[in-house]
Amino acid sequence: MKLISIKRETIPEERYTPQMGLLMTKVTYIKKQFLSIPYKTLHKYRETYYGEVKACEDCNLAR
Repeated sequence: MKLISIKRETIPEERYTPQMGLLMTKVTYIKKQFLSIPYKTLHKYRETYYGEVKACEDCNLAR
C-alpha cells in the first residue's frame, strides 16, 4: 500500500476573466494524497476553447 500518491482530477468550474467575462471551464487539479486523503494541491490548470493549456493564476473566481 502506498502512503503518498498523486491524483489528477478534472471538475467544471465558473471562472471570471476581464476579457471574456464569466466562463464555464474544466479545471484540472493535481493533488498530493497521504493515505487517500488530499492534503496539498501541486498544480491547477485549465484548457481554453482553442485547446491551449493555461495556469489558473491568471483568472479569478467568480464568487
